[in-house]
Amino acid sequence: MGPYNGDMARGFESKSVEAQQDDAVRARNASAPRLTGDARIADDRRRTLELTRKRTHADLGRATAPAHRRMLEEAIAALDAQLETLLTPR
Repeated sequence: MGPYNGDMARGFESKSVEAQQDDAVRARNASAPRLTGDARIADDRRRTLELTRKRTHADLGRATAPAHRRMLEEAIAALDAQLETLLTPR
């Protein structure tokens, strides 16, 4: 009977952990604002542009060739323009 009780204890413990994880996911989803389809797409686009800008800026910090630096600076300017357009209310 010992092994049976031991297995049950692990089973109950894993159920408890699973319940805690489910509660955490529900709490996180409840606190997040609900976005419409268009708003979610715009938010994803903004995040993508911001991450791309950050990576490009890091590349610029390592670039040594003048032509490469100029290309990265132009890319950052284009990303900034896209972000400005995206963030400007219509």
